[in-house]
Amino acid sequence: MKLNSIIIDDDEIDRLTVLSYAKRFPILNVLGTYASAEDAEEIMRRNEIDVLFLDIDLPGESGVEFRKKASQIPACIFITSHPEFAVESFELDTLDFIVKPIKMNRFESAMKRLEEFMEIRQKANLFESSIGGDVIYIKEGHEQTKVKLHDILYIEALKDYSLIITSQKRHCVLASIGNLLKEIHFQSFIRVHRSFAVQKQFITKINTNEIVLNSQMIIPVGRSFKDNLNLLI
Repeated sequence: MKLNSIIIDDDEIDRLTVLSYAKRFPILNVLGTYASAEDAEEIMRRNEIDVLFLDIDLPGESGVEFRKKASQIPACIFITSHPEFAVESFELDTLDFIVKPIKMNRFESAMKRLEEFMEIRQKANLFESSIGGDVIYIKEGHEQTKVKLHDILYIEALKDYSLIITSQKRHCVLASIGNLLKEIHFQSFIRVHRSFAVQKQFITKINTNEIVLNSQMIIPVGRSFKDNLNLLI
């Protein structure tokens, strides 16, 4: 799998740094580097782009504004000197957010996340409605896997997809965590983080910033979701 990529950053040294790192990963096919969003528009018209390495503080159109226009690109990795934009950027389907100065080990971590996301994106299919109210069927290749609802420990968000985690296996469905939780079958789950929802019966410990499932699995708690846990206490 080769992923067409472009790099947009008005700092030449940062552009070259990202380019040198990207060349170390065969999965990336860098089509070009650009100093502004406007400079990149032509290459985007002529090619299908899979990955966007994007600075936020750009001349003219900002990186945030450009991402809103380029929402069709599956993966966006923001690379910026402004960590205060992290929350806003993750509202725009951001895969990762790297704060400058860019380090190789941090870039490598982003690449692992990218590969996992693209692999799941290729394999995922819509889950089908449950039969009898206590199971769901998930398409995996040409087969359907039956998953009992009471075996699901938690759900993890991954952009437009969701990972359904049991003690035996991780399943992927093409549905956002928000839409899943609207389904009647998932009423026993509680949202504890932007990226996590857990099944109440498996919570064994509640701390200030995390909860423990089955006495061993740690799940982070988001500040805006603490009220949900307060209802359980």
